Amino acid sequence: MPEALKRCSRCKVEMPRAAFASNRSTPDGLQAYCRDCSAQYYKRRQEAKGRAVRVKVPVPRGHKRCPQCGEVKPHSEWERNKTSSDGWCSYCRVCRAQNNRAGYFMRTYGITEAQRDEMISSQMGICLICLSAPAVHVDHCHETGKVRGVLCFNCNSAIGKLGDDPDTLRRAITYLEGIAWKPTLVAPGVYQLPS
Repeated sequence: MPEALKRCSRCKVEMPRAAFASNRSTPDGLQAYCRDCSAQYYKRRQEAKGRAVRVKVPVPRGHKRCPQCGEVKPHSEWERNKTSSDGWCSYCRVCRAQNNRAGYFMRTYGITEAQRDEMISSQMGICLICLSAPAVHVDHCHETGKVRGVLCFNCNSAIGKLGDDPDTLRRAITYLEGIAWKPTLVAPGVYQLPS
């Protein structure tokens, strides 16, 4: 039995039913325009609104195209996503990591990666405290959220472990210089702290 044909109301060409998308609201269950005419119509409408329409790129089986970098990569370069229609994330692992990193800096510190890189270059790439290790960790005030600079891991964690408290840091400095802040025993069970 020959396959039934349908005529596209836009290009006026008779084509097999597979050339039309489905539409349950029509009597025959198919769109009035063929798939090619529908795509052209959609593209023209989007361009009239000032929007760009993504160009369809043929992708081999087991691969996916990343909309950010534009590369076609195998599924091994993608993270799984159960909620998407194809089961894979929208962006490849490299672009996704880049987006996550950029989002982290903006959410946490209110700066972009470019601003962080500019801070590192203004510090000549070294930590502001020890002046020897490479600056890689953004330091900020936990009360105000203001970014103070970029430090090495050890200096940044040391400030954090001392609670960002200048008095505690001063006591640590005097301790390192050999002045011990030991409490003095005044009476049994009573200690006097140094002033």
